[in-house]
Formats: sequence, structure tokens, C-alpha cells
Amino acid sequence: MTATHGKSKIQSIGPSPWKIAWRKLLRNKLAVISLLFLLVVLVLAYLAPVIAPTDPTRVDISNRNLPPGGDYLLGTDNAGRDVWTMLLYGARTSLTIGLICTLIVMTIATIIGSISGYYGGWVDAILMRFTDFMMNFPFLVFVIVLASIVRDAGIWSLILVLSGLSWTGAARIIRSKTMSEKENEYVMAAISIGSGPHRVIRKHILPNIMSTIIVQASLLLAAMIVAETALSFLGFGVPHGTPSWGNMMQEARQPHVIRTMWWVWVPPGLAITFTILAIHFIGEAIKDAFNPRFTR
Repeated sequence: MTATHGKSKIQSIGPSPWKIAWRKLLRNKLAVISLLFLLVVLVLAYLAPVIAPTDPTRVDISNRNLPPGGDYLLGTDNAGRDVWTMLLYGARTSLTIGLICTLIVMTIATIIGSISGYYGGWVDAILMRFTDFMMNFPFLVFVIVLASIVRDAGIWSLILVLSGLSWTGAARIIRSKTMSEKENEYVMAAISIGSGPHRVIRKHILPNIMSTIIVQASLLLAAMIVAETALSFLGFGVPHGTPSWGNMMQEARQPHVIRTMWWVWVPPGLAITFTILAIHFIGEAIKDAFNPRFTR
């Protein structure tokens, strides 16, 4: 009797929220297509040294401004560089910057947001005033000043600037979710049996707000790629000569190139557009998948 009751009790336990969310995500065809597209882009980008036919910095004056076809799949630019090769290496640079920036931003936002939301009081007041200060910091002015002072700042300086000024919004969202979660009974029970703040945040609160963190990370990844592209296009991003999608767009902004050499600027433009759309579709699908009120 007891064994049967225990067995039925075990069988009554449904799938975990993560399994339910994963099933919802797989039923979203647009999200699955976007995920496959993003996976293909990542594979092509990080296998660029194997796939790319030439060196991205190789200049061949005798083959300047060639249209797509022949030995050059996407043609060549004004310096005779292979556009397909630059597109692959540019994807590698832009995606690397986006991924590293997203990792750093979400780490900072999670630490500050969870501590602020859990402790409250004067800790919350100090951290949120610091967050407000960073949120109002003139991002573009800071980047331009840094680029003017340090001409060869490098990619890591760009990553540090983007990361250091982009965590505020995510930190506020994580703070609000932490404040909501810490009022639940399981958190109070953990505190009552002597669990310290670090253990409560790490073992009980963060796992239950992980869906929010993942959604914010997906949206931030798209924002970081756009930021790198925009800053490089303005001449304040990735150093000139390093292949990136932003630098490809920056080098193709001359009027005659836009009018007569579409193969120089259309491929990076389409790559940026479809990558950003794919990331946004995936982020929206993850948000809907973890929303218990959402049914398809």
C-alpha cells in the first residue's frame, strides 16, 4: 500500500521547468531556424583560418574591385582583398567581442544586482546610486575621448569600455527579480536553518532567476555586436586593419563604392542584420518559453 502510494506520488511529479521551456523552444520554428543559423555563423567564423582561401590582410593591387565570381566568391575590395575572407574573419572578431562583452556584463550585473536585491538597506542604496551614475555616464563621449588619447587602444580596450558601461540595465532587472525571490518561503526556510547570504544567493536565488539572466544575455549579445559595428563604422571601434563587420562597413562608405560596388558592403550588412535578428528571435523565444502564461 505504501509502496504503491509512493510510486503514484513520484509519477505525479511533472517535468521540470527547464524541460518544459526546452520543449516550448523547440516548438518555435522561427527560434529553431535562428538557432541553426547562428550556429552556422559561429562555426564559419571560428573555422575561418581553415575555410578562408586567403590571408584577410593580403593586398593584391592587380585584382582590385573585382565583382563576385571566379577565384573570388564575393569579389574583392579597393585594396584587392577577398571579401569572403574578410567576412569570415570579420564575423570572428565581431562575435568574439560580443560574446566576451556579454559574459563580462552579465557577470558584473549578476553580482551587483543579486547583492543589492538580497541585502537591501544601505547596501542597496550605495550600489544603486553607483548604478545610476554609470547609467548616466556619456558612453559615446567616453569612447571617442579614449580613442583620441590612445590611438592604438586595441580590441581589449574596446571590450573593457563596452563592458564597463553596459551592465546597468541588466543589474537593475536582476535586482528586482532577487528582491521578489527572497520573499519566497524556500529562501526564508534556508535562512532559518542557518544558510549564509552567499549560499542562499548561489543555491536558491540565482537558479530561480536564471531564465531572466539568459534572456538578458541574449539581448545584450545583439546590442554588443551592434555597438561594435557602429563604433567601428565611426572610426572609434576595432583598430583599422583588423577585419570586423564594422570595419568592412566603414571602408565601404565612399559614395562610389555604395553606387557601383555592392558586393563590398551588402555581404557584411546582411550578415549583421540576419545575425542580430536571429539573436533577437532566440531571446524572445527563450522569454516566451520560460513564461508559464505563454502557450502556442
